[in-house]
Amino acid sequence: MKVYNPTRIRNVVLLGHSGSGKTTLAETMLFEAGAINRRGSVEEKNTVSDYHNLEKEKQKSIFSSFMNLDWRGHKINLIDTPGTSDYIGEVAGAVRIADTAIFVLNSEQGVETATDSLWKYVQKYSVPSMFVVNKPDTDQSDFWKTVDEAKEHFGRQVTVVQYPFSEGPDFHAIIDVLRMTMYEFLEKGGKPDKLPIPESQQARAQQLHQELVETIAENDETLMDIYFEQGELDEEQMQKGLHISLVNGQIYPLFVSCAAKNMGTGRVMGFLDDVAPNPLEGNPPKTEDGEVFELDPDGKPVMFLFKTHSESHVGDLIYFKTYGGSIRPGMDLINSSNNSSVRLGSLFLTEGHKRIEINEIQTGDIGAVVKLKDGEVNDTLHEKGHDIKLQGIEFPPTTIRTAVKLRKEGEEDKLGHALHQIHREDPSVVIEHSQELRQVIIHGQGEEHLAVIEDQLKNRFKLDVEFITPKIPYRETITKGVRSHYKHKKQSGGAGQFAEVHLLIEPYTEGMSPPDDLKVRDVQVHELDWGGKLVFQNCIVGGVIDNRFMPAILKGVMEKMENGPMSGCRARDIRVSVFDGSMHSVDSNEAAFKTAARMAFRDGFMQANPQLMEPVYEIEVTVPSDFMGDVMSDLSTRRGQIQGMDGEGSIQKIKAHVPLEELDHYSTRLKSMTQGSATYTRAFSHYAQVPHDVQKRVVDQNLELQEA
Repeated sequence: MKVYNPTRIRNVVLLGHSGSGKTTLAETMLFEAGAINRRGSVEEKNTVSDYHNLEKEKQKSIFSSFMNLDWRGHKINLIDTPGTSDYIGEVAGAVRIADTAIFVLNSEQGVETATDSLWKYVQKYSVPSMFVVNKPDTDQSDFWKTVDEAKEHFGRQVTVVQYPFSEGPDFHAIIDVLRMTMYEFLEKGGKPDKLPIPESQQARAQQLHQELVETIAENDETLMDIYFEQGELDEEQMQKGLHISLVNGQIYPLFVSCAAKNMGTGRVMGFLDDVAPNPLEGNPPKTEDGEVFELDPDGKPVMFLFKTHSESHVGDLIYFKTYGGSIRPGMDLINSSNNSSVRLGSLFLTEGHKRIEINEIQTGDIGAVVKLKDGEVNDTLHEKGHDIKLQGIEFPPTTIRTAVKLRKEGEEDKLGHALHQIHREDPSVVIEHSQELRQVIIHGQGEEHLAVIEDQLKNRFKLDVEFITPKIPYRETITKGVRSHYKHKKQSGGAGQFAEVHLLIEPYTEGMSPPDDLKVRDVQVHELDWGGKLVFQNCIVGGVIDNRFMPAILKGVMEKMENGPMSGCRARDIRVSVFDGSMHSVDSNEAAFKTAARMAFRDGFMQANPQLMEPVYEIEVTVPSDFMGDVMSDLSTRRGQIQGMDGEGSIQKIKAHVPLEELDHYSTRLKSMTQGSATYTRAFSHYAQVPHDVQKRVVDQNLELQEA
């Protein structure tokens, strides 16, 4: 297998909303380059990139897949990614290691919501970007509306390089304003004829050419001088200027392609060869310390692990990008995460499910290694003595959760192993073993994402599981101050137990004053693991309770706060002052005072107008304006409070506070009422009081459990 010089490598990630045609474009590029003999299709379930059974069943990309092709002496590594927000975790790693992003836009739909989400990742890693408007051959195609929306969403850097001569079923030609020529295709597509631009299109083409020239020139002083002197730039100068502007994020070139008919694909590939950055020119990664790390083909070997995929007869296949030197089988490298020594096994290039063994992966290139005993996503491997750790991939916050329950006892360890492996392969899945809720909770990106995880547990790991509604981590607090006491007295032959405790129990607020009638001798502020605070004050006068029993009193209070008096949920934001009590010279001990404190706190808490609190999340819904009213109405039924709105063209963003209980199936409802066009993100905001009916329901459920 040929080893390419880094300057002739192009790492390209295909991005876009589901249905935009990314997989079809990838298939056509492979066919055009001679990497495959026959083009497959998503409908026929035989494309190179969508090779998993689930992808064939759903007829959509679920996992990122890796292909490579040679186009006129350049190696193009293609990464086809899912276009549904449920699988955004698959996209994150691909964008992190790409040097060029191609956004595929559906000219029927324009800029869709998932594209906005993907754009955030591209901007985060400063990946040079270009656009390909696909499907100009459909009745509903509207190329210029798509261009306008792209400019609205992504800025004036979006610059037309090509446009369709005609749209709809008669589409057969593309006008290129960089080369000022028209490409006319036969019905079967492939290599076009180069023709003069028709007279009817001369004015528009010349205007767009002039805009392209001016955009290129204004980003380079030398080219600007040439443009002022000559009033024009030749094609070579324009390509040079395009390259500089693309690398610097000053231009986002826009092309046209009808991928299904193989029209325009070759020109896109030629642009990647001629203009797109090689790995040495793209935005360099940063180290964990924030320093820029420059790729060095002649330097010591450095590799970054960005994806794990398990295959039944092979084991873990770990994908990596080489950031220094060259990587060869049998190398001994150091994993910077734990300083362990790692020996590399066989190296591969991949074309979908097909693996091609290779003896060297040069700087800038992408490969895979099998049977790596110590390596996870985000690990950096380097030569001994050349310590380096590159910044990792930031995976998106989750938007949905479910509890998983085994139908068969005794398989807890097997379930734990399966969930650990699923998380290794997809770090956007978060596994929570909640002691508080006594549930194993899976956090994911959407209903589809959870469905894929459920399928893996049942069919890949052979576990009989069911997904059930997860419990809500409510909190308890109080709304008024009370005084409470409890005398614990126990005598049953031998040593007895005696302790009496008087407590002042108050709702805690930051900066509150000390009690008026008590002398505070000591204050302890405890930041609770579950959020909020416990302020514990020793107000004992005259030694009625010995100081050595104070830790036991604190422990008794803390135990009851961890298992709240009202509903069994954890309590927070309370101040407890110990102000009186009594003890026995023989029968008082730590256990007695812990019990007395627990009971005094329980009784006082229930008299202090207890209030149940629920977790409230801040959500941001990205939705086409046509569905904004429906989304707003639905949020109001979910006890949502709108915090603000913002618009970008036809896309609206709604910020709101919504209780977690109302979000458990929100992603499904959101997709249903917006025809799959809306997405949302969420993050914990705060705890707030629940309505009376919710509090009664939770308390009653807790009583039923205790009586059962």
